[in-house]
Amino acid sequence: MDQLAAMRALRRVVELGSFTAAAEALGISHTVVSRQISHLEAKLGAQLLNRTTRRFALTAAGQAYYEASRHILDALDDADRAVGQHQANPGGTLRINAPMAFGTEELAQWLPRFLARYPDLQVDLVCNDRVVDLIEEGFDVALRLARDLPDSTLVAKRLASSQVMLVASPDYLRRHGTPRTPHDLLQHNCLTYSQLARPRAWRFTAPDGAEVAVTVQGSLQANNGVALRTVALAGTGIATTASFIVHEDVRRGALVRVLPDYTIRPRELYVLYPHNRHLSPKVRVFVEFASALYQARGWD
Repeated sequence: MDQLAAMRALRRVVELGSFTAAAEALGISHTVVSRQISHLEAKLGAQLLNRTTRRFALTAAGQAYYEASRHILDALDDADRAVGQHQANPGGTLRINAPMAFGTEELAQWLPRFLARYPDLQVDLVCNDRVVDLIEEGFDVALRLARDLPDSTLVAKRLASSQVMLVASPDYLRRHGTPRTPHDLLQHNCLTYSQLARPRAWRFTAPDGAEVAVTVQGSLQANNGVALRTVALAGTGIATTASFIVHEDVRRGALVRVLPDYTIRPRELYVLYPHNRHLSPKVRVFVEFASALYQARGWD
């Protein structure tokens, strides 16, 4: 027996004054309502209603049970409404993990608009350049820049592509010359991104579509694109980095694109979150906001 259903049936009978009206309100038959209340009386070992052919009346036990069950059902209805309101108005703390460069150079640019749209949310943003375990470390969502994602139980939604480019300062190129082909890089100090599986293996697609691979050498590798940008600005060497990190430097001439006719496979931007049957409202609105943002304006 579904005791909650039986309690609701009893309440409807008492408040509407008849089994027929209660059955219509609940969308079930008169017979089912009568059976539910009979089963409830059998479970409790007490008669709740005195019935005649035309009317009924609550017994003393029935009155006490009706009052108690009404409070229980009201509390359940309040709980349902609270969850519904929470679903409509996400709140609480949203823990986000992001790569250091992306978090500081890109995410921080549009995060204020997200917070303005959802004023009941607080964001705890953690930026680092290691792969965190979302579940173990308590993150709600993560942003990743990668060419390929490892298999996992997380949901991964692609948001955009991030162009990768080679850059160097005008001073470095004056002193060491400007490479004309990828093989010329073998004579240069190349600054590499250590988070890649093979940091020194640089692969290009030539203007004619041919694939070109070179293994470069250099005085610095770093796990952070902003550090590579800063060292490149100082005239130390040629860096490979995401365009969102250096596009302003290129625009104002502080850095120059090297081998602009050769393309490097882009890194994809993903948003990752745990697979739950019921996605929490705060994660849902963040994923929707980020998806709409990059779909509307693109990237690079």
